[in-house]
Amino acid sequence: MIFYLLRRIIYTIPIMIGVAFFCFLLVHISPGDPLVSILPPDASIELQQQLMKLYGFDRPWYEQFANWFWRALHGDLGTSIASGRSVSIEVMRAVGNTLMLSCMATLIGFLFGSLFGFVAGYFRDSWVDRVASALSVLGVSVPHYWLGMVLVIIFSSQLMWLPATGAGPGGSGEWAWDWAHVQFMVLPAITMSVIPMGIIARTVRALVADILAQEFVVGLRAKGLTDFGIFLHVVKNAAPTALAVMGLQLGYLLGGSILIETVFSWPGTGFLLNSAIFQRDMPLLQGTILVLATFFVVLNLLVDVLQTTLDPRIQRS
Repeated sequence: MIFYLLRRIIYTIPIMIGVAFFCFLLVHISPGDPLVSILPPDASIELQQQLMKLYGFDRPWYEQFANWFWRALHGDLGTSIASGRSVSIEVMRAVGNTLMLSCMATLIGFLFGSLFGFVAGYFRDSWVDRVASALSVLGVSVPHYWLGMVLVIIFSSQLMWLPATGAGPGGSGEWAWDWAHVQFMVLPAITMSVIPMGIIARTVRALVADILAQEFVVGLRAKGLTDFGIFLHVVKNAAPTALAVMGLQLGYLLGGSILIETVFSWPGTGFLLNSAIFQRDMPLLQGTILVLATFFVVLNLLVDVLQTTLDPRIQRS
């Protein structure tokens, strides 16, 4: 197990270097002037050159990458061009909000998706299976930003049960686990959970149907094992794949929540990325993408280790 873990960690090193390089390169070659947000329209050439030298944009791209990557290894992601604040502080604050929202959405999606999947798998080819499958396809197909706006119209504008935007009362960015703050998370978490719920439900349904058709289940029934005992065996065999799908969905939610966070004005990485893109804030954009990519790689590593713990056959293969 230790050698497997070390091997997986070694594999992640070139992946992270490649992610950092492409993250820097794609942002660097994108069109537009990164200093346009802070330069006045009548800025002199001398002022432009001074700012270019201050932020290191006058150097060749490979020197900029080496300097940026070396500082990133020490936790320094630079300074935001638009706000002048530390990128590391802004990104980590936003990552905490996004991670909290994504974990809640993944938990909702995993619980209900697994429930729908197990029910559909046990009653396959019945009306229950067809209803659960239709709901799963609907959840994957519906655009989540459109669903978010519909939920805001229904539960915020008409019923006035839940707040529409923000992460706290009065626009406060400080989080607390009380109903005054948690109610701001309900609508965005439900909106984000719809797609993972559909994907997990379809995956678990196929797993359960395949496991129930295998010979060892027939043998367990012949030995007189109860339905609950067979259910535990099915859960044990389906758990590694289901957890892998859940981990991937959590990673996708961490990096793909920009539309939902913009709709609900949730102060996470998606909202931060949206602001950085429109303001052409290269240090903030690079730092946010790098941190999200690091979370995704680390999350995949944890899922691989958890899968190996639940199913030793993966390690032997």
